[in-house]
Amino acid sequence: MKLLVVDDDPQILDALTVGFQLQWPESEVIAAQDGEAGLEAFYAHDPDVVVLDVAMPKKNGFEVLQEMRRISDVPVIMLTARGEETDQVRGLELGADDYVVKPFSHLMLLARIKAVLRRAEMPPPLEAMPDFVAGDLAINFRDHQVTLDGEPAKLTPVEYRLLYHLVRNVGRVMPHQTLLDRVWGEDAVATTNHLKVFISRLRSKIEKKDGPRLIETERGLGYRFVRPPRSPAE
Repeated sequence: MKLLVVDDDPQILDALTVGFQLQWPESEVIAAQDGEAGLEAFYAHDPDVVVLDVAMPKKNGFEVLQEMRRISDVPVIMLTARGEETDQVRGLELGADDYVVKPFSHLMLLARIKAVLRRAEMPPPLEAMPDFVAGDLAINFRDHQVTLDGEPAKLTPVEYRLLYHLVRNVGRVMPHQTLLDRVWGEDAVATTNHLKVFISRLRSKIEKKDGPRLIETERGLGYRFVRPPRSPAE
């Protein structure tokens, strides 16, 4: 199991790292001391759970949580020295799974982590319907499941993030730079050439050779996701 701890207090990072490794000797603890470093570690390591401080330099915990929730439902526990109810509500509304106020007991935090991991392992309801459907393509945002004709489409994390932002803006042109910022981050070195390569890879996985084009190119501007016309039977 991989745990990502994002906090600007080195003593808390050290204490949690030791505590986690004592509880889960086989676990890998990734530490980051500011919001931007936390996001980089999140994208690089794909952790199973995130412990995230609120008050940090560069990007605060709320900003980091918003970025994470654009592409992932990984369990997140917020840490803060502030106990105001409004902060707790804001964190939960942004998608945090739990909230712990400093100072806290390490054993209590470990118990909270175990609880959110148990909840995360619960299977989705069998009757759950896809969140987005376009012809034979279906997407369930909750578990990041993409299927084509009922069969899983094996997308990489970057391909999924790219598809996510396109379908969330279905029918609208997404400019090159907007997609680059949202998929790779504003400080990334990805270029329009990178984007072109990943669009090509994504098309090969979600579009049938004899089917309609789902991702249209607006030359010099960007890309647009379009729903195929419905058949008379539908």
